[in-house]
Amino acid sequence: MSLVHVPGGPLLLPADEVTMLLRRLATRWLDSADDRDSGLEPETVEALVDSLTEVADRIDAECIALLPPSAGEDGGSDMWEGR
Repeated sequence: MSLVHVPGGPLLLPADEVTMLLRRLATRWLDSADDRDSGLEPETVEALVDSLTEVADRIDAECIALLPPSAGEDGGSDMWEGR
């Protein structure tokens, strides 16, 4: 995972790497829960996976909201025209 150090500030992590890590962890938990010898309760794993996925989705949405509009965009009202 890439770390960015801001002099006099905190360490920063790239959001895409954080969300990828969260989603990968959720997938591993699901895979482990499928193993009969894991001792994991499927309902608990599912709740944890849902929580991780929700956090990853929120991070993605917040990052997308911070993106500047592309050149020529006027709010997306005619985004699908001509397709």
